[in-house]
Order: sequence, then C-alpha cells, then structure tokens
Amino acid sequence: MADQTYDAIVVGSGISGGWAAKELTEKGMKVLLLERGKNVEHGVDYKNATTNPWEVPHRGMDTQEMIKAHPVLKRDYILNELNLDFWAHEAECPYVEEKPFNWFRGYQVGGRSLTWGRQSYRLSEIDFEANAKEGIAVDWPIRYKDISPYYDKVEQFIGVNGSKEGLPQLPDGYFQPPMEMNCVEKDVAARIKEHYKGQRTMIMGRSANLTAAKEGRAQCQYRNKCWLGCPFGAYFSTQSSTLPAAMKTGNLTLRPFSIVTRVLYDKDSKKATGVEVLDAENNQTYEFKSKIVFLCASAFNSTWVLMNSATDIWPGGLGSSSGELGHNVMDHHFRAGASGTVEGYEDKYYYGRRPNGIYIPRYRNLFGDKRDYVRGFGYQGGAGRNGWSEKVAELGIGAKLKDAMSEPGQWTIGITGFGEILPYHENRIYLSHETKDKWGLPVLVTDCALKENEENMRKDMMNDGAEMLEAAGVKNVTSWDAGYTFGQGIHEMGTARMGRDPKTSVLNGHNQVWDAKNVFVTDGACMTSAACQNPSLTYMALTARACDFATNELKKGNL
Repeated sequence: MADQTYDAIVVGSGISGGWAAKELTEKGMKVLLLERGKNVEHGVDYKNATTNPWEVPHRGMDTQEMIKAHPVLKRDYILNELNLDFWAHEAECPYVEEKPFNWFRGYQVGGRSLTWGRQSYRLSEIDFEANAKEGIAVDWPIRYKDISPYYDKVEQFIGVNGSKEGLPQLPDGYFQPPMEMNCVEKDVAARIKEHYKGQRTMIMGRSANLTAAKEGRAQCQYRNKCWLGCPFGAYFSTQSSTLPAAMKTGNLTLRPFSIVTRVLYDKDSKKATGVEVLDAENNQTYEFKSKIVFLCASAFNSTWVLMNSATDIWPGGLGSSSGELGHNVMDHHFRAGASGTVEGYEDKYYYGRRPNGIYIPRYRNLFGDKRDYVRGFGYQGGAGRNGWSEKVAELGIGAKLKDAMSEPGQWTIGITGFGEILPYHENRIYLSHETKDKWGLPVLVTDCALKENEENMRKDMMNDGAEMLEAAGVKNVTSWDAGYTFGQGIHEMGTARMGRDPKTSVLNGHNQVWDAKNVFVTDGACMTSAACQNPSLTYMALTARACDFATNELKKGNL
C-alpha cells in the first residue's frame, strides 16, 4: 500500500469535504480524502443525465423491487429510477427510528453535492445573534463579520446567481446575473411588494447554477436535470468544482470504499494521530496517520465517527465531555404553504426548464413583528403552466382533443414555507449496539420531533401564504399542510455544535473539537442554530475558514 502518512485527512467528499480537500491541498498540504462509497467520475458516471425518459426501462417510475429495497426513500419524491445509484443502499446501511426520521443519504464520491437543491443563502447577523438574545441553547461563537469573507470566497468560486436586494435578514453576496422570473412571477412579486410596502418581498432564488461560464464549466442549459448529475458542470458539485481544483495541485489522494470507523486518539498528547478505516470491499482494516483530521461526512455520520472514537476515555466518544454530542438535532420543516391559479396570461409562456424558483425572505419576528413563536420562515416556489398533454375529458377524442393537447394549460403559482427548528437538547441521535450494518458496525438511532414553536409557525406558513397570493390577485387560493417528518428537509444539523464553552458545546469557534484540537468538524454537525435559510453555503464558508485557521496553527506549531 502507498504511504499511509499525510498532512491532513478529510473524511467525506461531499459539499464540505470537497471544500476541505481543495483548501488544504492548495495550501500545500498532502491530503487523503476518504469516501465510504464508490467513486463517481464527472460526466462519465452520470448515467441518465442525457437519457430520454422513454429510454429508461420503467420511464423513471418506481418498481415494486425498488420500493421493497428502499423503505425510507419511498416515503418521498427521492425514490426515482433515474438516480437511484446516488442514494445509500438501505439494507446495507440501516438505522433505527425511535421516532420517525427520513434520513436520505448519498454514499459516493461527491455525496449529496450531486443531488442537492443548490439554493445558496447567507445567514445574517440576526441569525448569529438569535440564540444569545433569546436565551435559547448556547450562543454562536462567531458573528457574521467572522464568516463574511469566506462567504465571498465560496460564492465567487462555485458561482451563485442572484440579485442584490439590501435586506438585513438576507445579506447580499457575489452573484452572477440572476435567472429571470417568468411574467406571472414578476407581476405577483410587484403586487406583494406594493401591498406590503416593501416589508415582504419576492425575489429570484439564489442558486449555485452558473448563468455565465467559468473555468471550464458551461453555463446552465435550463434542462432541470441537476439531480441526475450535470455533464456540463453548470451547477456546483464536488465533481465539477472542488475536486478538480484539489487534484490539480498534485497533493490529493482520493480513496473511495473507505469507511472511517474511528479517529485515532493519543491521550498523552490529547490529539488525534489519524483514523482507522474499514475497506468496504475487502473488509480489511487500515490505519492512516495525519497531523490534522477534518470530519465532513455529513452531520450524523461525522458524529457517528466521534461517538466511536476514544471510548476508553469518554464512554460517549470523542467530543462527548460536554454531554452535547449527538444532541440538538435540527432540520428545516416545510411542506406547508399555499397555491392558486392565475388568469390573464394565456398568451404567455417561458423559456426552457429553469432549475430554480422564487424566494420570499423571512419577515416574521423581525423589525417589530411579534408572533406566538420565535424565529421564522422563508418561502420557495414558483409559477408555471400545466402540462401540454393535459387531458380534457369533456372533449372526448378527435380533432378537438388534439387541439386542446397542443396548448399549455392553466397558469398556477405555489409557495412552500421553510421554517427554522430550534436546537432542542432532547432531539438527538445515539448509537445502537444491537442493530448492526453490513460490516458489523453499530448504527444510529434517531429520536427527534417538532415542538409547539414549530407547530405554531406552520399555521403562519399556511395562512400567510394564502394571504400574500390573494393580495397579489391570485384566484382559487388554497392553503395546505402536507405534514412533515423530521429529516425531510435533508438539512440535518447540530449533534456536534459550536460554542464558547467546552462544558456546553462540542466545538469551539474555529470548528475544533474541544477534546482534540487537531480534529475539525465543518459539516452540518457544527451548526449552533439552523436559521431558515438553506445551510450548504454556510457549511462551505465555515470549512474554508477552518482550513485557514488549521494551516496557520500548523505553521505556528500549535497543532
């Protein structure tokens, strides 16, 4: 086997791990990037990215075999024949639900960066101050000014399209030209702004899809097939962006099929010496040594690694001395909102299949508004026309039916709220030593639920949505709550939170594990609160920041 000693080991190759690999290699470090799943080559392994629906055996529909093999994926739209290879094999990688939890995992090089929704929003100073001001959980150990330069860096590298709005609750950034609203969205946005006198605003979503080509990546083709992998590299993923940058340095070693079972910890130096790896193909165990370790395996899996590490010193695992490891699970609750029909635009249509929608930034519990809950929500959604093949039963068959099917249908618009979940200590994950995975390793147990604060918020997510659409002239408006199960937002956060005190947090303000200063956790596990914005941009910025700190500390001899 090749040299097993490196300057840094990065565990996980998704959004955070890819960034860690890029940043550390570009700073001259020899890096081992470990991924528990298979390799996925950019372009080559996007099997259905350029496949027509009629060329797929089951036209993208779920088969009974798929449903049986994926009892979790089948609960939502996630289960799909076209990208099934991008999701974890549930029989091989089970987990235990003490309370219902939809855990949608991507175990391959690139992780869920291949399937994410690409919505890219900054957290604001309001979000970083909220816990301290409201006396909830613990205070963030950083403020917006600490992370702002790294938001700048990430946005400029990955390519985020959007518009500058000057909103304190949704900071502006470095944007490529925004995608364009369609005619209905433009008019609805104008009416909402006028009706609420600027207190509520509908903007174009900020997404990591290129609207201008950059550095070997083509601009978005408006195919709306991002979830199949993009052979044009038009949206940010590890494969399209950070991995090529890391490989270009000559400092990266990528090792797929490598399940990190624990961080190797030296109790005398109080530092990690590397990691232990179980090869997923040959079941052999290996040790790799390094000066620093970055855990970026996604929130729950990074915490799983910590829980399995240094148990001879801390029964709860490395980082458990505060009693907070595995606790404070967060997600974003959604699937509540409103929709309706729009009249008067029958002669209008739109270009392509835009892989982005509109966004209504948070307005509740801000600027003097007070509700019977704390924090707030934003809306995502959009307007469009029903399919060209809409059936008109009354016309029967013949020429009239053919004529009707050649025209697009009714314009509709819908908005769905995405709300913040508070960091409750009792929402947790922990290890089950009774249930094991394919490799004989203990699995996680989920024990999470919404509370009164979120339930009250959901009422506003419905009622406000209906109110706004009606104010904008939308007809036949209905509000709805389709129900939410923890995990459905696919934004697992918490479980190894940042903080200011080792007695109440797992990580410090530089994402270092208090109990092992050369171990860093920069994925969703580190989040101290969730805000209501999509979190991936924040993970990337925190990762870049932690990499800067780690390399500087190494140079000073502090690690």
